[in-house]
Amino acid sequence: MTQDDLVKGLSKYLPPDTAVPMAQLIVEHKVHMRVSRERSSKMGDYRPPHDGKGHRISVNHNLNSYAFFITLVHEIAHLKAWNQYQNRVDPHGKEWKGHFQNLMLPYLGKSIFPEDIEKALSRYLKNPAASSCSDPHLYKVLARYDDVPVIHLDDIPPGSKFGLGNGMVFIKGEKQRTRYRCKEVNKGRHYFVSGIAVVELLD
Repeated sequence: MTQDDLVKGLSKYLPPDTAVPMAQLIVEHKVHMRVSRERSSKMGDYRPPHDGKGHRISVNHNLNSYAFFITLVHEIAHLKAWNQYQNRVDPHGKEWKGHFQNLMLPYLGKSIFPEDIEKALSRYLKNPAASSCSDPHLYKVLARYDDVPVIHLDDIPPGSKFGLGNGMVFIKGEKQRTRYRCKEVNKGRHYFVSGIAVVELLD
């Protein structure tokens, strides 16, 4: 695949004016880039060279363009950290954080992001976490731009009955830091559920 083909393909998923520089990085580092099916456990993935295969990055196809871009930059930061340190540092340690910040900062103030995302992203960049999902504020701001609106556990009143994607049904309980102590309806057990969990409000 040529760089022009890659730009054309990435343009379907990325904000304007970001496909060319992302394609340049992918070509420069000989990355096998894959747009993946939706995965509930992660938004993207980086795998280092192994068994004759080069760098591999995948990003979920269902992400909105801003979440796709942030996730792709997140994974490229892993690549750069691996090239510099291999496995000698923590996956999301200061080395990865430095690369992520250096990659992302040039895109701020360029009218690439809506104002609310830019503010949330600027705050997140002060101390990036393992994923944008780890920052409740950034995650919820990004979700505003999804094609299908979602409801988060934070958004419903205490005592509400709600369902998760795994089929389990709960009653929302008290908040403890970033999670809620919720009662599972069938067996009466209590579980801690993240406030940014996507839920279905039930009668």
